Amino acid sequence: MLRDDKKAEMPQKKRMRCRAIVVLSAGALFCCPLLRPCAQAAGTAYGLLSGQGDAAGGESGEEAEQEELRLYAQAAVLMDADSGRILYGKNEKDVLPMASTTKIMTCILALEYGDPDEIVEVSAYAAGMPKVKLYARQGEKYRLGDLLYSLMLESHNDSAVVIAEAVGGSVEGFAAMMNRKARDIGCFDTYFITPNGLDAVVNETGKTHSTTAADLAKIMAYCVADSPERERFLEITQTQTYDFTDAEGRRSFHCDNHNAFLGMMEEAISGKTGFTNSAGYCYVGAAESDGRLFTVALLACGWPNNRSYKWSDMKTLLSYGMERYAYRDIHEQREFREIPVPNGIDCKSGAPYEEASVAVHSENEAVQSMLYLLCAEDEVEVRVQMKDSLRAPVAAGEQVGEVSYYLNGTLLKRFPIVTDEAVEERTYGRIFAYLLQIFLP
Repeated sequence: MLRDDKKAEMPQKKRMRCRAIVVLSAGALFCCPLLRPCAQAAGTAYGLLSGQGDAAGGESGEEAEQEELRLYAQAAVLMDADSGRILYGKNEKDVLPMASTTKIMTCILALEYGDPDEIVEVSAYAAGMPKVKLYARQGEKYRLGDLLYSLMLESHNDSAVVIAEAVGGSVEGFAAMMNRKARDIGCFDTYFITPNGLDAVVNETGKTHSTTAADLAKIMAYCVADSPERERFLEITQTQTYDFTDAEGRRSFHCDNHNAFLGMMEEAISGKTGFTNSAGYCYVGAAESDGRLFTVALLACGWPNNRSYKWSDMKTLLSYGMERYAYRDIHEQREFREIPVPNGIDCKSGAPYEEASVAVHSENEAVQSMLYLLCAEDEVEVRVQMKDSLRAPVAAGEQVGEVSYYLNGTLLKRFPIVTDEAVEERTYGRIFAYLLQIFLP
């Protein structure tokens, strides 16, 4: 069991007193045959206290208390992109508008479902988008891959609509794809209406184009860590300048990357800015340091003239993560006792009169390591729950318990404990057949 060295001594002493009371009570109860069922209950209680059992409903718990940071953003999240764990949150579940940070979803969907070499045509609706825009004209044609740089470097609103109409058939169809992808990656507090993040409301439902800091950080984590197109996403968002023309070569365009954070911290690897009057300044970014991958989401991080607030918050959150969190291997290799099978036939001797038992193992044994990004205050606990005995017939590979890993009381992962081999049931017929084999060979 992994425990933090800085844990206070007083809570530990309280737990030891509780364990002592349970053990003494259990011993007294076992002395009296009439009270042995009560003793078994006491033993179960001791197992839960010592981490050998698993309490019902024990999958929830509180994260280690976080240090309070001074942030400008109304909502913010620092996330471990590999596990999806929120390392620091401020109003992380508040639903807020997200402005052009929306475009990370537009880009990743275009990469996954579109063809970058497809030639796409600008509609009247796309050409009518407000600035910031490419000023593409109705009827003009462009290479889809070029428009992705226009989308992510300059944040052009008309390019976003051209991309959406090409990949989704319409803005509405593309929004449905965006919302489906959000649900697939576990973002249930996000609702997309537009591909560019302009403030919008669906009149019949009253839903707004919105997300939460927790969801936005998770979407960025998907883009840079989990998507099959993550490398192309990073290539686009890390490009500093990009030049292209329309398909006919009549007009030329130059794009500069407006993600200034790429030049502020060497760990920065991707990001997207955003602003509307309703959303304020927003930002979502990713950073990599010593094998650790962080994503940060900031919503409502100031209004004009405070566009630099988001950079201050980014530095604060990433410094917090890089200084406090490191990978630790929480894997524990364990050996398990054999489980008695009183009505079974011993697997080794085959003698029906000998009490049988069966060896077990956990799928945890096949795991070489379990690396998790943890801070000094985090506490990992390993709980083992296993049956005391079995009734034959027992199948090989039958689950008889589980090994559970908890982080600050919250379930991380479970591994089943299973039997190594089958155990047949001891019957009068098997005993008779065994005796005949001995005496009448």
